[in-house]
Amino acid sequence: MKNRILPLLSSVALLLSFTNNIVGQRRPTPITDHYDTHLEADLKTLQEAALADDYALRTLAHLCNNIGPRLSGSPQAAHAVEYVAAEMRKLGLEVKLEKCTVPHWVRGIETAALTAFSGQAPNTTQKVVVTALGGSVATPPEGVSAEIVVVNSFEQLKTMGRVGIEGKIVLFNVRFDTRMAAQGEWSQAYGQAVAYRGLGPSEAARLGAVAALVRSVGGADFRLPHTGALRYAPDAPRIPAGAVTSEDADTIAYLSAEGKVTMHLTLTPQTLADIESFNVVADLKGTEHPEEIVIVSGHLDSWDLGTGAIDDGAGVVIAMETAQLIRQLGLKPKRTIRIITWMNEESSGSGSRAYAESHKSEFPNHIAAIESDLGAGHPLGFNARIGEKALAMLAPLTEILRASGAGLIKVVPGGTGADIEPLEVDGVPCFGMLQDGRTYFNYHHTAADTFDKVIPRELAENAAAMALLAYAVASLPDRLPR
Repeated sequence: MKNRILPLLSSVALLLSFTNNIVGQRRPTPITDHYDTHLEADLKTLQEAALADDYALRTLAHLCNNIGPRLSGSPQAAHAVEYVAAEMRKLGLEVKLEKCTVPHWVRGIETAALTAFSGQAPNTTQKVVVTALGGSVATPPEGVSAEIVVVNSFEQLKTMGRVGIEGKIVLFNVRFDTRMAAQGEWSQAYGQAVAYRGLGPSEAARLGAVAALVRSVGGADFRLPHTGALRYAPDAPRIPAGAVTSEDADTIAYLSAEGKVTMHLTLTPQTLADIESFNVVADLKGTEHPEEIVIVSGHLDSWDLGTGAIDDGAGVVIAMETAQLIRQLGLKPKRTIRIITWMNEESSGSGSRAYAESHKSEFPNHIAAIESDLGAGHPLGFNARIGEKALAMLAPLTEILRASGAGLIKVVPGGTGADIEPLEVDGVPCFGMLQDGRTYFNYHHTAADTFDKVIPRELAENAAAMALLAYAVASLPDRLPR
């Protein structure tokens, strides 16, 4: 899930204010003229086939278990590009590898220990489980030792000022709101906490901190640290930054309330020279309007602690499944369905930017864009940035999607997907898969983001929802209005 931090924060702010225009609560009058009996029959056939097919599951298993983590710039990311391209060529799609330049950051040694604290047994230290944040600079090879200061907000940090922060390690102990996530507001819960991962290191550096740590941005208490990108401000010093587990953050906060706590921290990541990589762009050509494009997509890169199953291998394979199913059933969309597996969503979004730069002149003929980047939980439907007319045109489709519990369309003012954001800004109708994300942030950006977390039936439900939306939009007599 997206980790260009500043665009993410902007998108989260938009989601906080989205309108509750939901098909099923305030249903527009269906324009049934857009759906002849053949299209309705094709959509139902496509749905049945998707729920029974295991192509997405098998492909995801290969991405996770055979190729593994796909950090931008890594050999695994390059191999995944070739694998996806080969799979799409097998289906007879027209495949292009479109260049983008990606950062090449590699993780190094990651250790932390509390070396002085109240009640300490003689000649002992206490281990802290830590991981570097993506893009972090390194400590000296021997590490850094300093007092650790716990703050619960940016306001508290500013109140302490340079006198309270200079020369120290700052821990932003901001909890992920698990109750909010359990009640369905998982994106909002993430947005509240992720600001400290993205902006915290620079805020601490401005006051003279020697390093910054954040409480892991996630909901699980399994002593797993969550990585993710930070964004150094251009006007602040760059200091080493990492994430500690929620359990260790609690321990540090407890000990700090009793007195001074000292930590020894070693992080040795490296930022190497930028490297060439690729978006995979595969076209299933339309029969009547091949110049008109409907995008289905997910991002191929992942963080390196796990194997990128839910973030975002699942999104990649359900997009690939759309092509597989349409080919398998011999369906003929009127417009071109374009499968895109984006590169470098997690750290800087260079793949999305490269696509926008290369295809900007074609945006008027981009009819819709769909992205999946919230895991593989049961799909509820879609977040959509569309108008009333487009919403009405999709009403018959939502009736079919209700058969698998995915008939919800929430009209939002923005934030449907990080990689399709340039299209969204241009006015292209955009859709983000809306999955059950109550447990997504338990595993997101951790070593536990692995293939076993994916439930086969729910992955198939996601494939059905994406395939039906893509095929319907590509096959309607009229293009969706902007």
